[in-house]
Amino acid sequence: RRRAVTVANDTGRIPWSDLSIGEKAARTTQQTFNLGLVLLGVGLTGTVAYVLYLEVFSTDSKTAVFNRSADRVRKDPKCIELLAGSDGRHTKREINAYGEPSWSRWARNRTIASKLETDRAGIEHLHMHFYVEGPLAKGTVSVHMTRLPGQKDFEYRLLALDVPGHARYHLVNADSKQLDLRKQGKMFGVNW
Repeated sequence: RRRAVTVANDTGRIPWSDLSIGEKAARTTQQTFNLGLVLLGVGLTGTVAYVLYLEVFSTDSKTAVFNRSADRVRKDPKCIELLAGSDGRHTKREINAYGEPSWSRWARNRTIASKLETDRAGIEHLHMHFYVEGPLAKGTVSVHMTRLPGQKDFEYRLLALDVPGHARYHLVNADSKQLDLRKQGKMFGVNW
């Protein structure tokens, strides 16, 4: 005589046709539970992958914008001069970029202050600031990017470095170009 099949001890060795109604219910319950766990694991894995893509790997994620902006600051000769000095001994690798200070000195993850908003015209605006530090000085980088409706990527409107004791240095300042065009007079279709 064989042992009765239950939810806890079913190994699947006994053929389905040899099971009683209660044993069939036990095997069905066990298999349904196992399938549910597998589907839950697949769902959670997919959710984590999706969130990871949106927050880290997507071209318009805050992390990607931060990395691109920090790289532009590190490569700019004037920024290197302001943060690391102009003697030529220092390189862009010595310039660190990081987010907001943390209350915990053990914390490695520093959040990047940013705000995403959409105006009445449907233009998305991304405002961000972060901090840079070189051997000579510390500074704050301000970023303003826009994305028109139907556009895939954000475009820089402002990328500026503020170092205490120095004038603001603009790597990108598209807003000043518009202001210059507005200052010029236009009459009868001619810019004056």
